[in-house]
Amino acid sequence: MKFLFAACVLAALSPWPAYAQPPGDHDPLAGFTALFTLPATPALPGSTPVLTLDQAEDMALARDPEIQVAARRVAVLQAHLPAAGALDDPSAMYSGWSVPLAQPWNYNDAQNMFTISQTFPGFGKRALRTSVAHSQVDVARAQLDEVRLTVRVQVHKAFDDLLLAEEELRIHDEHMRIARQSIAAARIRYSVGKVSQQDMLKAEVALTELGEHMIRFDRDADVARARLNTLLGRDPEAPLTVRGQYAVLSTLPSAQTLEDVALRSRPDLIAAQAAAESSHKQQLLAQKTYAPGFTVTAGYMLMPYGYNMRNSYLVEGSMNLPWLNRRKHDAEIAEATAQATEQDAEWANLRNQARGAIAEKLVEAQAEQSFASLYHDRLLPQAEATLQSSVIAYENDKTDFLNLLDSQMTVINADLAWVQAAEEFDTRLADLELATGATINQLEQLTPKQPQPPTPEVKP
Repeated sequence: MKFLFAACVLAALSPWPAYAQPPGDHDPLAGFTALFTLPATPALPGSTPVLTLDQAEDMALARDPEIQVAARRVAVLQAHLPAAGALDDPSAMYSGWSVPLAQPWNYNDAQNMFTISQTFPGFGKRALRTSVAHSQVDVARAQLDEVRLTVRVQVHKAFDDLLLAEEELRIHDEHMRIARQSIAAARIRYSVGKVSQQDMLKAEVALTELGEHMIRFDRDADVARARLNTLLGRDPEAPLTVRGQYAVLSTLPSAQTLEDVALRSRPDLIAAQAAAESSHKQQLLAQKTYAPGFTVTAGYMLMPYGYNMRNSYLVEGSMNLPWLNRRKHDAEIAEATAQATEQDAEWANLRNQARGAIAEKLVEAQAEQSFASLYHDRLLPQAEATLQSSVIAYENDKTDFLNLLDSQMTVINADLAWVQAAEEFDTRLADLELATGATINQLEQLTPKQPQPPTPEVKP
């Protein structure tokens, strides 16, 4: 619709009588249909990758070095699981007793003993050690999920920045071409005295300001492209363009709903909960220190020549006495209890921070939702209506060229404001994804259904 009004500007500026239509004509702009076939922005070379958001996220998750490090950490802890609850190595021992000093090689007159020993920890210790190791794996997996979530949100934001910059460039490029044609038509009117020199100079200034915006948008696009390429493991200067669409949800989930999702899905909360569970298991393991361990020994004895029973065996059993070292073990239990209390406090602190972050990001998303609705439903239609009114007034010599140009600039600014608000809303959704641990699709599924149609999409 906005470009239709821009075409009306050109129609109003053109002095050619063939475009003037008699009152009551069904289509007074029929003579200007050629204006809608302006040359398109040159397409990027075919070798330039064109990525959707899902493709960009998948590429980053597969290539990001930080994710690879976290994944290796999980693999290391998983490899440790079989050893966590295993018994200590058995030991073998040889003893030679009563070897004659005068004949140190004469083992026939010595007592030769061969033994094998195995130590068994106190009841329940092996199971607890295995359980602690599993909890550590759970913590590492949750930390891996947290890294993946962080990378995905970073990619989402960089993608949004690049998509916004490309959309801004497209909007300004189209308006720049229309503005140039408007000024060209105004020059014709200036030549016949219908437009003042001051108006022409101000129009040139407005066109220069549009060019200044193009430089800024080019810069923003290059910065966003470099950031996205880096996250994708590509050369920061490699060519890249993105394809997607902004959609502003008509409603958002409640804070309570998002908090419930965060408790189930947010990786750092899951990691903190697993760490707390692991610390309580370590506390139980420390309390098991008063369950003594046992060592069992079995052996064969070869007695010296002359003994009636030269071949014999032995069996031994031993146990540690932890009750005689209470000072040490009580300190170990106190330390494990303090660590468990610390982990509980850390988990509670993270839950509180999560609630605060959700409330903050939800307020920001609701504000951007209101901005987008205001720009799309009110400001943009009002700006277009003002432009249409200015075109009609200019055709009837009831307003000047600068007022017409100002109306066109208002449409440009409203169009950009709507796209920027839609991008900001999508970015706030990404922040909610980070705050809750849920994907954007999951957040959309949590959104209450309304009988009214949602706010229209922007399709760059």
